[in-house]
Amino acid sequence: MTVHDSRTFKSGNSVAVRLPKGFAIPANTEVQLEKSGGTVTIRLKQDPAEAKARLSKMLDALAAIGPVGEIEHREPIVFPERPGLY
Repeated sequence: MTVHDSRTFKSGNSVAVRLPKGFAIPANTEVQLEKSGGTVTIRLKQDPAEAKARLSKMLDALAAIGPVGEIEHREPIVFPERPGLY
């Protein structure tokens, strides 16, 4: 998680926030804002058809991997006694 401090400023009749360079959202990009209590979340707006196509592609890739095989049985790890460490 990346955390930066910023400050709001007045832009016309709106309040705006300058995003640090590391957050790099191109100008004129559509975003969705969500406010929950004291938290404001900014998400890039996604085309539902594009998101569905990406999800479908991921599901196809997972199906191509195939089912999980048999789980390998291992002997339990035995830790030696080490007096003075506890």
